[in-house]
Amino acid sequence: MSNPGPLRILFAGTPEFAVVPLQRLCDGGFPPLAVLTQPDRPAGRGRALTASPVKQAAARHGIPVHQPASLKEQGICELLAGLAPDLMIVVAYGLILPPRVLAFTTKMVL
Repeated sequence: MSNPGPLRILFAGTPEFAVVPLQRLCDGGFPPLAVLTQPDRPAGRGRALTASPVKQAAARHGIPVHQPASLKEQGICELLAGLAPDLMIVVAYGLILPPRVLAFTTKMVL
């Protein structure tokens, strides 16, 4: 049996809760090819734009991050299709996953 190559994982998550699974993937030798997270939001007294905990974790691992306001946008759909993920892991992402996005992967773990 031939080795099909590395598993192409797409990770979607936003809050601190989602950092642990992302970290475990990286520690286990399965870093995602890209991360989806919600756009930076104002936080704190100064209301400065703040990156999500998942974006910060992805940056530490050098994983490309995409922050669409909606997954219905044509550009993000084309980008995700081009990544050709085998598996999408979704942990507290916070955006609705339209059927078109769900169709990009052969497997999904929620």
